[in-house]
Amino acid sequence: MKKLFLTLFLLVSFWAQAQSEQLANNYFDRGEFEKALVSYEELLKGQEGNFNYFQRVIECYQQLQQFEKAEKALELRLDKYKQSNLLVELGFNYQLQKNQEKAKKYYDQAIDKIRKNANEVYGIAYVFEKKALFDYALLAYKTALEKEPRMSFGFQMATLYGQLGNTDLMIETFLDESVKNPQNLPIIQNQLSRFMTEETDASFNEALKKSLLIRAQKTQDIIWNDFLSWYFVQIKEYGKAFIQQKAIYKRNPDSFANIVNLGQMAIEDNDEDSAKEILTFVLDNTQDLELLIQSHSYLLEMKINHALAKDYPAITQELDNLIKQFGPSPYTLSLLELQANFTAFHLNNPEKAKTILKNAMEMPINRYQMAEVKMALADIFLFEEKFNQALIYYSQIDEEMGGDAIGQEASLKTAKTSYFKGDFEWASHQLKVLKSAPSQLIANDALDLFLLISDNTVEDSTQVALKKFARADFLLYQNKKAEALAGFQLILKENKGDAIEPVTLLRIGKIYEKMGDFVKALENYNEIISKHKDCIYIDEALYYSAEIYNLNLNDPEKAKPLYEEMIFKHEDSIYFVDSRNKYRKLRGDTNL
Repeated sequence: MKKLFLTLFLLVSFWAQAQSEQLANNYFDRGEFEKALVSYEELLKGQEGNFNYFQRVIECYQQLQQFEKAEKALELRLDKYKQSNLLVELGFNYQLQKNQEKAKKYYDQAIDKIRKNANEVYGIAYVFEKKALFDYALLAYKTALEKEPRMSFGFQMATLYGQLGNTDLMIETFLDESVKNPQNLPIIQNQLSRFMTEETDASFNEALKKSLLIRAQKTQDIIWNDFLSWYFVQIKEYGKAFIQQKAIYKRNPDSFANIVNLGQMAIEDNDEDSAKEILTFVLDNTQDLELLIQSHSYLLEMKINHALAKDYPAITQELDNLIKQFGPSPYTLSLLELQANFTAFHLNNPEKAKTILKNAMEMPINRYQMAEVKMALADIFLFEEKFNQALIYYSQIDEEMGGDAIGQEASLKTAKTSYFKGDFEWASHQLKVLKSAPSQLIANDALDLFLLISDNTVEDSTQVALKKFARADFLLYQNKKAEALAGFQLILKENKGDAIEPVTLLRIGKIYEKMGDFVKALENYNEIISKHKDCIYIDEALYYSAEIYNLNLNDPEKAKPLYEEMIFKHEDSIYFVDSRNKYRKLRGDTNL
């Protein structure tokens, strides 16, 4: 019983303290520093050694301009605990009073502590950084290295150079660090990629590329080829990234997996020319069964995406030949799924497609592969308008694989199925949750559909136009382009001037693009650009138009102003970075 009472007492005490801390934090965050000071002082009485409470007391004194109290408290704590980082706090207290001479005196004392004991650098440099005293933080690290050269602060120093605007030195330090501590490579590349996307004049990109090229030429170490490949991927130059991967392959023939991944990234970014070159190289240079099947699948998928009816017999034969060559097995699952999808959505034979997938489910496949097959099967049930059967499979995947990307995808398809059925309220409920999905792609798709439903319910509570739109969208899902086009055009005719007009124009433009009629696609996008400047689809209309001029009509002079408008007026668009890179390339910038 005594133990029980003691446990209850401790739990109540812990809860009370947590509540008091939360209250103090709320006061501080709202700028009510007098109330926050009282709360933090009370907390500090109970936990005298708690540095966080002490730090907040000092910050409250400083916010209230009670600098003498702050100084006295800091000196008392320094005498008691001998924490050298408090010298920086004392110096900063004088800096807030614009007494730079005294501030420097304490900062120099802190640096002297490092000269005597290099391990002091950790606490001292941290406080310098926290106070945005980057020059002193750098000096702290350099002083520690003079005392103890075996210490390693390359990452911290490179970050500080970046914060001070010395990007050249930041690059060199980061690259040195990537060799000394290769385990830090992912976070180094993450830091560099931030500068690559944030630097508006692109000079940073040129400096980084130059440094990488010099190192690659000097050392012949494949680490720099790999780094250059990463660099070119960041700026979506997949052909140049492939050159680096080929150089790695010549010295390390086991590096094919990276090349296949590069091909996949090129496909995802619509650089199909580079993707074909990359994947064809794989087919010509490996006997690895998994890589061969993966590459064949990607190449065939691209072929199907651009196929016309006259191409279907040849694609059917190619699929049959590949499955016959490699045999139906868990290894060829991607080919079997592709065959089923092509059979249903292009050859309009869903029964045969379902047979292919049901046979695949009988194979010894793992849970992820089973989820993929179930997803493909659900897609075909949806194609047949068997909504309930599709929902059963999507729900199963969502329940079984909820924590994985495929589970989120199934959840999105559940919402889309509700949308196709005209159950907009339930679809919106599901999409509201998916807007915060960990996968950015899922979150963006969910947000787009959520906005489509909500925007076209405000003006039209009966959702008449939205129902017609969802039906035309479903025809598009079924790959019935002509019927979908007629459906969207009817909406334009019957709902002229309604909120649904710009998104309808966008859909029509996309259909014409897929049909290869780029002139009509541009006409519809231009309707959005000229008559619906304030709609949420303006950035897509601009970007799609620029892409047609740039990639399909080979008219860069018309593409440039469209990319330029994206850059200066739509910085929050998902197409912003891509537009900026392509604009610079068309403008003739060499620092790409």
